Amino acid sequence: MKKLETDILKILEEDCRYTPAKIAVMLDKTEEEVCAAIEGLEARGVIVKYTAIVNGERLSDETVQALIEVKVTPQKTNGFDAIAEEIYRFEEVKSCYLMSGGYDLAVFIEGKSLRDVARFVTERLSTLDDVLSTATHFILKKYKIEGTIADKNDVNNMRLSVQP
Repeated sequence: MKKLETDILKILEEDCRYTPAKIAVMLDKTEEEVCAAIEGLEARGVIVKYTAIVNGERLSDETVQALIEVKVTPQKTNGFDAIAEEIYRFEEVKSCYLMSGGYDLAVFIEGKSLRDVARFVTERLSTLDDVLSTATHFILKKYKIEGTIADKNDVNNMRLSVQP
């Protein structure tokens, strides 16, 4: 990957609202060079999506998020990919990762209630043929999301100075 592309990715990961014109100024490049690099990154699938990081605790809608560890039987021809695809296609699934360790997949889901999450696990996920076991962990509070501190103004998270 070219240095320009790497530099652009760092800037967009920090804040995807930067325009190509602003990025060009930041990197001392032309806007055309930046646009061409971004288009190339998008075409190659390096940039998958532009998104906002949302602190759900500041919203009035009450959703429940959970991490589900899933142990599966890999398929002979497709390994973990086919079962992972079957799982990540569920609407409730927000992220799905192949992991090392005691479980094979880490699945992040979102539901309207604890009951919705429980129903998803018992009626949809655990009934798949290749799923051997699951362990569900409910997310109680997010302190840092995608490298960003979730609530910089939360007085309860700020440490008091112990200096005299």
